[in-house]
Amino acid sequence: MLKKIGVTLVFLLVFAIMLAFAKLNPGSVDINLAFTNVEASVPVAVIVAFVTGWIFGLLCTVVFVARLVNERRQLRKALRSTESEVSSLRSLPLTDAD
Repeated sequence: MLKKIGVTLVFLLVFAIMLAFAKLNPGSVDINLAFTNVEASVPVAVIVAFVTGWIFGLLCTVVFVARLVNERRQLRKALRSTESEVSSLRSLPLTDAD
């Protein structure tokens, strides 16, 4: 319950800061995208840059987690193989050294 309240308060705080930023920066900015020019207000440009960075971060995280899952799968497979080998070695009869 307390966690939900904290997340809600942080969300409202970020939203209030965004509103204040938009109110204090009413100007526009030209963005050159190599193939075209776009004119946008400063808050919209900052929000688009933030969202683009956030999406890129999520994609990088997905790639990292996929690699970890793959490594975990390979390790489990190796563990099962090793456990079966140890089990088969334990079932062999003991031989006496003369």
